[in-house]
Amino acid sequence: MKLDTLFFAAHPDDVELSCGGTALKMVRKGKKIGIIDLTQGELGTRGSKAIRKKEAFEAGKVLGISVRENLKIEDGKIENTPSNLQKIISIIRYYRPEVIFIPHFYDRHPDHQNANKLIREAAFYSGLAKIISAHGSKAQKAHRPKRNIYYMQTYPFEPSFIVDISDEFSGKMKAVRQYASQFHNPESAEPETFISDRKFLEFVEARAKVYGFQVGVQYGEPFFVEEKIKLSIENIFS
Repeated sequence: MKLDTLFFAAHPDDVELSCGGTALKMVRKGKKIGIIDLTQGELGTRGSKAIRKKEAFEAGKVLGISVRENLKIEDGKIENTPSNLQKIISIIRYYRPEVIFIPHFYDRHPDHQNANKLIREAAFYSGLAKIISAHGSKAQKAHRPKRNIYYMQTYPFEPSFIVDISDEFSGKMKAVRQYASQFHNPESAEPETFISDRKFLEFVEARAKVYGFQVGVQYGEPFFVEEKIKLSIENIFS
Protein backbone atom coordinates (compact mmCIF):
# COMPACT_ATOMS: atom_id res chain seq x y z
CA MET A 1 0.00 0.00 0.00
CA LYS A 2 1.37 3.40 -0.98
CA LEU A 3 0.98 6.05 1.71
CA ASP A 4 1.65 9.77 1.48
CA THR A 5 3.04 10.06 4.99
CA LEU A 6 4.24 7.88 7.85
CA PHE A 7 4.28 9.17 11.43
CA PHE A 8 6.80 7.27 13.58
CA ALA A 9 6.58 7.23 17.37
CA ALA A 10 8.46 5.59 20.23
CA HIS A 11 5.19 4.85 22.07
CA PRO A 12 1.46 4.74 21.38
CA ASP A 13 0.01 8.24 22.08
CA ASP A 14 3.20 10.13 21.10
CA VAL A 15 1.84 11.07 17.67
CA GLU A 16 -1.56 12.10 18.99
CA LEU A 17 -0.02 14.35 21.63
CA SER A 18 2.64 15.91 19.41
CA CYS A 19 1.17 16.16 15.93
CA GLY A 20 -2.29 14.61 15.98
CA GLY A 21 -3.82 17.80 14.63
CA THR A 22 -1.49 17.75 11.63
CA ALA A 23 -2.23 14.08 10.99
CA LEU A 24 -5.96 14.79 11.09
CA LYS A 25 -5.54 17.80 8.79
CA MET A 26 -3.74 15.63 6.24
CA VAL A 27 -6.49 13.01 6.35
CA ARG A 28 -9.13 15.70 5.83
CA LYS A 29 -7.20 16.88 2.77
CA GLY A 30 -7.36 13.40 1.27
CA LYS A 31 -3.88 12.18 2.19
CA LYS A 32 -3.28 8.56 3.14
CA ILE A 33 -1.26 8.37 6.32
CA GLY A 34 -0.04 5.71 8.69
CA ILE A 35 1.30 5.60 12.24
CA ILE A 36 4.14 3.26 13.17
CA ASP A 37 4.62 2.79 16.92
CA LEU A 38 8.03 1.33 17.73
CA THR A 39 7.10 -0.12 21.14
CA GLN A 40 3.97 -1.24 22.96
CA GLY A 41 4.66 1.18 25.81
CA GLU A 42 4.94 -1.75 28.19
CA LEU A 43 7.18 0.10 30.63
CA GLY A 44 4.52 2.72 31.22
CA THR A 45 3.51 3.03 34.87
CA ARG A 46 -0.19 2.99 34.03
CA GLY A 47 -2.19 0.65 31.84
CA SER A 48 -0.88 -2.45 30.05
CA LYS A 49 0.12 -3.58 26.58
CA ALA A 50 -3.40 -4.87 25.89
CA ILE A 51 -5.06 -1.66 27.09
CA ARG A 52 -2.72 0.56 25.12
CA LYS A 53 -3.20 -1.51 21.98
CA LYS A 54 -6.96 -0.98 22.20
CA GLU A 55 -6.53 2.72 22.96
CA ALA A 56 -4.19 3.17 19.97
CA PHE A 57 -6.73 1.48 17.70
CA GLU A 58 -9.52 3.79 18.89
CA ALA A 59 -7.31 6.88 18.56
CA GLY A 60 -6.45 5.86 15.00
CA LYS A 61 -10.15 5.60 14.18
CA VAL A 62 -10.68 9.15 15.45
CA LEU A 63 -7.88 10.43 13.22
CA GLY A 64 -9.07 8.43 10.22
CA ILE A 65 -5.65 6.98 9.45
CA SER A 66 -5.20 4.22 6.86
CA VAL A 67 -2.66 2.10 8.75
CA ARG A 68 -1.33 1.61 12.27
CA GLU A 69 1.41 -0.90 13.02
CA ASN A 70 3.46 -1.71 16.09
CA LEU A 71 7.02 -2.97 15.54
CA LYS A 72 7.17 -4.41 19.10
CA ILE A 73 10.67 -3.17 19.80
CA GLU A 74 11.29 -3.56 23.52
CA ASP A 75 10.21 -0.46 25.44
CA GLY A 76 13.17 1.28 27.04
CA LYS A 77 15.53 -0.49 24.62
CA ILE A 78 15.09 1.38 21.36
CA GLU A 79 18.57 0.62 20.13
CA ASN A 80 20.27 1.24 16.80
CA THR A 81 20.76 -2.45 15.97
CA PRO A 82 20.83 -4.13 12.55
CA SER A 83 17.57 -5.91 13.42
CA ASN A 84 15.75 -2.70 14.35
CA LEU A 85 17.12 -0.85 11.32
CA GLN A 86 15.89 -3.66 9.09
CA LYS A 87 12.38 -3.47 10.59
CA ILE A 88 12.08 0.23 9.79
CA ILE A 89 13.71 -0.03 6.36
CA SER A 90 11.17 -2.72 5.47
CA ILE A 91 8.26 -0.56 6.67
CA ILE A 92 9.46 2.49 4.73
CA ARG A 93 9.97 0.47 1.55
CA TYR A 94 6.58 -1.21 1.92
CA TYR A 95 4.55 1.99 2.36
CA ARG A 96 6.88 4.23 0.32
CA PRO A 97 5.91 7.54 1.99
CA GLU A 98 6.87 10.87 0.47
CA VAL A 99 7.41 12.37 3.94
CA ILE A 100 8.00 10.95 7.41
CA PHE A 101 7.40 12.56 10.80
CA ILE A 102 9.73 11.52 13.61
CA PRO A 103 10.59 12.66 17.16
CA HIS A 104 12.96 15.60 17.50
CA PHE A 105 16.50 14.60 18.43
CA TYR A 106 16.46 16.43 21.79
CA ASP A 107 13.87 15.41 24.35
CA ARG A 108 13.28 14.49 27.98
CA HIS A 109 12.64 10.80 27.27
CA PRO A 110 15.65 8.72 26.11
CA ASP A 111 13.34 6.56 23.97
CA HIS A 112 12.37 9.63 21.94
CA GLN A 113 15.97 10.59 21.31
CA ASN A 114 16.97 7.02 20.47
CA ALA A 115 13.96 6.66 18.16
CA ASN A 116 15.10 9.76 16.29
CA LYS A 117 18.56 8.34 15.60
CA LEU A 118 17.23 4.92 14.63
CA ILE A 119 14.55 6.22 12.25
CA ARG A 120 16.81 8.84 10.65
CA GLU A 121 19.42 6.24 9.82
CA ALA A 122 16.84 3.74 8.57
CA ALA A 123 15.27 6.39 6.32
CA PHE A 124 18.65 7.08 4.73
CA TYR A 125 19.65 3.44 4.33
CA SER A 126 16.23 2.64 2.90
CA GLY A 127 17.34 4.54 -0.20
CA LEU A 128 20.41 2.37 -0.80
CA ALA A 129 19.68 -0.33 -3.38
CA LYS A 130 22.44 -2.63 -2.14
CA ILE A 131 20.77 -2.98 1.25
CA ILE A 132 18.48 -5.98 0.83
CA SER A 133 15.09 -6.21 2.52
CA ALA A 134 11.84 -8.09 2.09
CA HIS A 135 8.23 -7.82 3.19
CA GLY A 136 7.07 -11.37 3.76
CA SER A 137 8.72 -13.28 0.93
CA LYS A 138 8.73 -10.37 -1.51
CA ALA A 139 11.97 -8.52 -2.17
CA GLN A 140 11.72 -4.74 -1.86
CA LYS A 141 13.00 -1.86 -3.94
CA ALA A 142 14.94 1.02 -2.42
CA HIS A 143 12.93 4.05 -1.36
CA ARG A 144 13.96 7.15 0.58
CA PRO A 145 11.39 9.69 1.82
CA LYS A 146 11.85 13.17 0.39
CA ARG A 147 11.82 14.83 3.79
CA ASN A 148 12.14 14.09 7.51
CA ILE A 149 9.98 16.35 9.68
CA TYR A 150 10.68 16.48 13.42
CA TYR A 151 7.89 17.00 15.93
CA MET A 152 8.00 18.47 19.42
CA GLN A 153 7.37 16.38 22.53
CA THR A 154 8.46 17.72 25.93
CA TYR A 155 11.42 19.98 25.24
CA PRO A 156 10.78 23.02 23.02
CA PHE A 157 12.83 24.02 19.98
CA GLU A 158 12.73 26.90 17.52
CA PRO A 159 10.35 25.64 14.82
CA SER A 160 10.97 25.84 11.09
CA PHE A 161 7.23 26.10 10.53
CA ILE A 162 3.93 25.86 12.39
CA VAL A 163 0.82 24.09 11.11
CA ASP A 164 -2.55 25.73 11.77
CA ILE A 165 -4.66 23.07 13.55
CA SER A 166 -7.44 25.37 14.74
CA ASP A 167 -10.10 23.33 12.94
CA GLU A 168 -8.50 20.04 14.01
CA PHE A 169 -7.73 20.75 17.66
CA SER A 170 -10.91 19.26 19.09
CA GLY A 171 -10.35 16.11 16.98
CA LYS A 172 -6.75 15.91 18.15
CA MET A 173 -7.82 16.06 21.80
CA LYS A 174 -10.55 13.48 21.20
CA ALA A 175 -7.85 11.15 19.86
CA VAL A 176 -5.59 11.93 22.84
CA ARG A 177 -8.38 11.14 25.28
CA GLN A 178 -8.76 7.64 23.84
CA TYR A 179 -5.68 6.88 25.97
CA ALA A 180 -7.74 7.04 29.12
CA SER A 181 -5.32 4.82 31.05
CA GLN A 182 -2.52 7.37 30.66
CA PHE A 183 -4.08 10.69 31.63
CA HIS A 184 -5.69 12.28 34.64
CA ASN A 185 -8.51 10.29 36.19
CA PRO A 186 -9.46 11.16 39.79
CA GLU A 187 -10.99 7.70 40.19
CA SER A 188 -7.84 5.82 39.15
CA ALA A 189 -5.91 3.95 41.83
CA GLU A 190 -2.78 3.78 39.70
CA PRO A 191 0.32 5.85 40.55
CA GLU A 192 0.57 9.41 39.31
CA THR A 193 2.94 10.06 36.42
CA PHE A 194 4.30 13.01 34.46
CA ILE A 195 1.43 12.81 31.95
CA SER A 196 -1.33 11.76 34.35
CA ASP A 197 -1.02 15.03 36.24
CA ARG A 198 -4.18 17.08 35.71
CA LYS A 199 -2.11 19.96 34.38
CA PHE A 200 -0.51 17.93 31.58
CA LEU A 201 -3.40 18.11 29.10
CA GLU A 202 -3.78 21.78 30.03
CA PHE A 203 -0.13 22.16 29.02
CA VAL A 204 -0.83 20.43 25.67
CA GLU A 205 -3.60 22.92 24.95
CA ALA A 206 -1.60 25.91 26.20
CA ARG A 207 1.35 25.03 23.97
CA ALA A 208 -0.92 24.69 20.94
CA LYS A 209 -2.29 28.15 21.75
CA VAL A 210 1.20 29.63 22.09
CA TYR A 211 2.37 28.32 18.71
CA GLY A 212 -0.95 29.21 17.13
CA PHE A 213 -0.60 32.77 18.40
CA GLN A 214 2.82 33.03 16.78
CA VAL A 215 1.26 32.57 13.33
CA GLY A 216 -1.99 34.40 14.02
CA VAL A 217 -4.31 31.41 14.52
CA GLN A 218 -5.98 29.78 17.51
CA TYR A 219 -3.99 26.54 17.67
CA GLY A 220 -0.74 25.41 16.07
CA GLU A 221 1.72 22.51 16.03
CA PRO A 222 5.45 23.27 15.64
CA PHE A 223 7.92 21.33 13.47
CA PHE A 224 11.60 21.40 12.57
CA VAL A 225 13.32 20.47 9.31
CA GLU A 226 17.00 20.47 8.46
CA GLU A 227 16.59 21.66 4.86
CA LYS A 228 15.39 25.01 3.58
CA ILE A 229 11.70 25.17 2.72
CA LYS A 230 10.46 26.55 -0.59
CA LEU A 231 7.40 28.81 -0.47
CA SER A 232 5.21 29.92 -3.33
CA ILE A 233 3.97 33.50 -3.70
CA GLU A 234 0.53 32.21 -2.67
CA ASN A 235 2.00 30.86 0.59
CA ILE A 236 3.62 34.20 1.36
CA PHE A 237 0.33 36.06 1.18
CA SER A 238 -1.79 33.42 2.93
